[in-house]
Amino acid sequence: MEQNELGTKRIPSLVMKMAFPLIIAQLVNGLYNIVDRIYLGHLQGAGAEILTGVGITYPVILLITAFSNLIGSGGGPLAAIRLGQKENRKADEILTVSATSLIVMSAILMVVFYALKEPLIYIFGASERTFVHADSYLTIYLIGTPFVQLTLGLNPFISAQGKTTMSMLTVIIGAALNIILDPVFIFIFDMGAAGAAIATVISQAVSGIYVVAFLSSKYSTIKLNIRKPRIKKQVLLPILALGVSPFIMSATEAAINVAFNSRLQMLGGDLAVGTMTIFSSILTFINMPVTGMNQAVTPLISYNFGAALDNRVKGIYKFALSVEFTYCFITSCLCNIFPKAAISLFTTDEMLITYAIPYMKYFITGMALFGLQSCSQQTFIGLGQARISLCMAVFRKIILLIPLVYILSATPLGEIGVFLAESISDATSATVTFIVFMTSLPKILKKGAPKP
Repeated sequence: MEQNELGTKRIPSLVMKMAFPLIIAQLVNGLYNIVDRIYLGHLQGAGAEILTGVGITYPVILLITAFSNLIGSGGGPLAAIRLGQKENRKADEILTVSATSLIVMSAILMVVFYALKEPLIYIFGASERTFVHADSYLTIYLIGTPFVQLTLGLNPFISAQGKTTMSMLTVIIGAALNIILDPVFIFIFDMGAAGAAIATVISQAVSGIYVVAFLSSKYSTIKLNIRKPRIKKQVLLPILALGVSPFIMSATEAAINVAFNSRLQMLGGDLAVGTMTIFSSILTFINMPVTGMNQAVTPLISYNFGAALDNRVKGIYKFALSVEFTYCFITSCLCNIFPKAAISLFTTDEMLITYAIPYMKYFITGMALFGLQSCSQQTFIGLGQARISLCMAVFRKIILLIPLVYILSATPLGEIGVFLAESISDATSATVTFIVFMTSLPKILKKGAPKP
């Protein structure tokens, strides 16, 4: 897509042209961890136990993703704004500083997580039976941290150029390889959780190398200078300021996962924790198209905001909102109507399926309104409004969800309260975020984008 099309092409076709490859990429990307769980959950004998163990490691995966978002979700929109202002060299500098920061950050994360691995696994809700599977998976998975950071943290710079098909390919290459390698290591080599982790690391390495190669090539509008890695304070601080909201969103997901699992382990044991592993996998997969749409919309909002095309900013938001809201409403309804079909994708254990089915409606219903939250909050990012977006992220997860998990589960609701907390938080925060966005947008557009 030519760069000037971002500010001229008809909005519905522009958004969908940008979004379709990214939605496909996100769906495939979601398969990295979900396919692991599907394969492991269908192992004969200890499948449910291994599935639960791998699910317990999810907070670490979320935290690694969070630090990728801190850089990518901050640097990508800033680079897009600079492209809209015809400041390509400044966009190049933002990319190079971002890549260097991701490499340094990944080294620190690996050291910290290896040092704290055993106590963290127990804090995350492991029992003596599930610890061995969680430890086996995480020990190997952490080796791939630099590749995860580079893939997730630099992909927004490809989308910022309007080259969403290339962005899709960087994800699909790794995810498709993971789908192929998983059964080889899990079933043929009989390596269980360790085999799933090996397949994932190899796949992440391929994706990471591909992203760096493209951004360093002549085909990229924004150029990565890998020969002169550097971190400039004046460039990094605005990236961190804008990326802190997506970081909080991902990091608090890890805290929420810990709250869910630790509380459920106390109330219902491994069966309850296994149910949450399945529910979070379903929710992750449902959210993938929403994330893809947001990844397409963010650079479009940023480019047109930087070019002072206010009516296009409004039009892009309205179209994306209608798509996301409709999608979230329909998928929430389908999960409520067919809970067994969704749960059975991840396990053949009849005891686990029977246990999980009644809880589905409590967990998933609030998702019906989530499109309001997701689209509004991500548009704030595209407009460079880090503070407002951060406040909305904190409101949903820290002020509402985590306290509700403990408050509701301490009532006679018990386990129901843990699952119900998700729906109440989703519905409440979606409504509040939408109202805040609609009242803030006119002021943001009137002020305009900051000058380079």
